[in-house]
Amino acid sequence: MQKLSEKTTKMLLSTEVEIFDQLITPDHPFRRLKQVINWEEIIDPLRNLYSDLGRSGFSIEKTFKALLVQFWEDYSDRQMEKAVKENIAIKWFCGFGLTEETPNYSYFSRLRKRIGTNKLANVFNAVNKQLELKGLFGNVFTFVDASAIITKTALWEERDQAIKNGEEKLNNAVVKKYAADKDARWGAKSKNKIWFGYKRHCAVDMRHGLINKVAVTPANVLDFKMTENICPKQGMVFCDKLYDCKQANQAIIGNNCFLGTLRKNRNPLKNKDLDKWRSAIRMPFEGTFSKLRKRAKFRGLTKMTFQCFAEAIVHNLKKATTVIPIITAQ
Repeated sequence: MQKLSEKTTKMLLSTEVEIFDQLITPDHPFRRLKQVINWEEIIDPLRNLYSDLGRSGFSIEKTFKALLVQFWEDYSDRQMEKAVKENIAIKWFCGFGLTEETPNYSYFSRLRKRIGTNKLANVFNAVNKQLELKGLFGNVFTFVDASAIITKTALWEERDQAIKNGEEKLNNAVVKKYAADKDARWGAKSKNKIWFGYKRHCAVDMRHGLINKVAVTPANVLDFKMTENICPKQGMVFCDKLYDCKQANQAIIGNNCFLGTLRKNRNPLKNKDLDKWRSAIRMPFEGTFSKLRKRAKFRGLTKMTFQCFAEAIVHNLKKATTVIPIITAQ
């Protein structure tokens, strides 16, 4: 095949830019996202991991952005393959040309494995650092809570097999012998809210509702046991009644923070008026947890932690694309 001249190449690239500009609206979230984050700085620590990844040598700049889009849109790997091939806005954001080859579905699982949970956690912190410099974190009030992640809704076959093997019942003590996900457990928020899977523990900054800390555990780990892991280093920490215990209080005070915990009715320190104020303050940010994915995309604690960090990054970036223009306009 004859190689295109430099002049012809430049002309084609210029035409491609014009096409993208015409098809992608000025207020598209991906346009804002390119302006909000310094992607060169975010991706730079990952460069040495992916030079040999993929038959076509896709660059980490393009594929990491595609991975974020996958969690942004909640695509499966096959859906992401189709989207990055056909969706003009996704092509433009990731940096793929109109006719450029894009990754197939199997690429994304290899990419996640290469990045790993620890490096994605570093990306999460790096993104938050940039957003903090833009004034999106207040570091005054923090809302701490946990939410359910369901990995499977029914384990009837597993239960039958456990009983057949002589188990009295299928419970958290033996379920790892029978469930496909060996790390998942049953958890309960109340008698009517029981699930099999994991818990996502988050600390939410109460300036704009951005997530600043994340931890993932099997569902049977009590909420307050993770207070130390996600507690900030300053300000007031707001928690629900499940955190009203000695261990959580010590973790919060030990991190030089003030208690904003709702007190249990039997607690002699309970002040109904104070608790009413605390509930009102944290109420607008309770929706943060309802917006996060409630189903597990993967199996195993490590992969689930990867999912939760990726979703936290996407949550914060979505917030940033709406909040930053408002701040700039003021």
